[in-house]
Amino acid sequence: MAEKKIIDGRGSFCPGPLMELIGVLKMSQIGDELEVLSNDKGSAKDIPEWVRKVGHEYVSTTEEDGVWHITVRKTK
Repeated sequence: MAEKKIIDGRGSFCPGPLMELIGVLKMSQIGDELEVLSNDKGSAKDIPEWVRKVGHEYVSTTEEDGVWHITVRKTK
């Protein structure tokens, strides 16, 4: 059964939130949805680019009160 996981990368600057995502992806199951929280605007661009490059599914990016919510799904 797929899980939704939150990765709190607030207070960390690029590539910190991306590195945290990579670590959690390695331990996740196919179908798991991961939401990265980051207050670094660069993450909103860098994470979706990396996700597409490596073949996972980019779901969405939203910004709320200075915090970016970047959601991806593990596909392999």
